[in-house]
Amino acid sequence: MAQVGSVSTSVLAEILRSDQGLAASLAQLQLPEPLELASITAGQILSQNVANELAERGSGIKYPLVYVYCERIRNLQTEKFRRFSGKAHMVMEVRVSQDRLENLEQSLQAYVDALTNVLDRSRGEWSVGMCYGGGYEVAFGGIKHGGKNYLQVAKVTLELDVSLS
Repeated sequence: MAQVGSVSTSVLAEILRSDQGLAASLAQLQLPEPLELASITAGQILSQNVANELAERGSGIKYPLVYVYCERIRNLQTEKFRRFSGKAHMVMEVRVSQDRLENLEQSLQAYVDALTNVLDRSRGEWSVGMCYGGGYEVAFGGIKHGGKNYLQVAKVTLELDVSLS
């Protein structure tokens, strides 16, 4: 069953890194005049679940970052006689950091908009036995000390329908 989590994480991360993924969605955003966003490269989309404090101790992280991971899997046996038939609960954490409070929250919201645009365009079958219906939930965290001085995190969660024989 652990394969469900790792495979779904890999598939979602590849969707975000693709040519029509997060970077393309950022380029298409209409931003208000004073707001400028840094681009996101494939190296800033990471497939791991790591706390802010630990990530910053690591070498050379560059904000903004997107962490993709599977939070939990549920084998609901919706299709009898399948090895796994249920849900994979996926999380994408968008982390933005800068040295000033001004426009930090607006920047985070713009990155989340770009991320949800990718999800809106990606409805349907992601791979054999893995389907995304289109729903998601966004939770914005408060601004904290960290990163380049101030750090804010948003969590985008979604459910994948998974069926494996």
